[in-house]
Amino acid sequence: MGEILSRDQLLACVARERQAGRTIAFANGCFDLLHVGHVRYLEASAQEGDVLVVALNDDGAVKALKGEGRPILTADHRAALVAALRCVDYVVIFPELTVGPLLEALEPDVHCKGTDYTVDSVPERAVVQSYGGRTAIVGDPKDHSTRDLLSRIAAGDASE
Repeated sequence: MGEILSRDQLLACVARERQAGRTIAFANGCFDLLHVGHVRYLEASAQEGDVLVVALNDDGAVKALKGEGRPILTADHRAALVAALRCVDYVVIFPELTVGPLLEALEPDVHCKGTDYTVDSVPERAVVQSYGGRTAIVGDPKDHSTRDLLSRIAAGDASE
C-alpha cells in the first residue's frame, strides 16, 4: 500500500529513492470517484519509473476546477483509495490549481499525463523541460470520466 505524505515528507522520501538509484514517475489528478480509466492511467504511469508518486488536488482546487458539488469524496478519502492501488508508492495532496509548483519542488524523472493530452499540450511541459525531465502520455483512450459516470448515475443508466 502506498504512503500518504505531506509535501515535506514526500521531498525527503524522493531524495532517499533517488539516492538509492530509483527513477521517479509522477502522475496527478482529482481522482474523484475512482474508475477504471484512473486505474489504467496510474498502472501505465508506474511503468515509466521505479517509483510512482501521485499528486491529488485538494478539495478547494477540485471545486474550483470541476465546479459546485465537487469533489464527491474528500481529499483524504481520495488519497486513501489511490494509495491502496498496488502500483502507487506515494500520494500527496496539493492545494494549487496546477501541479507546476510541486513538479518544480520534486523534479520527477517522468511526468505522466493521460491520453486526453499530447506531449505538446501538457500545461506543465515547460516546467518539466526546465529541469531536464520527460513528459509521457500514458493510459488507455479517454473513454472514461467522472463527469460521465455522475451523469449515468443521475440518469439511472447502468450501461457501460
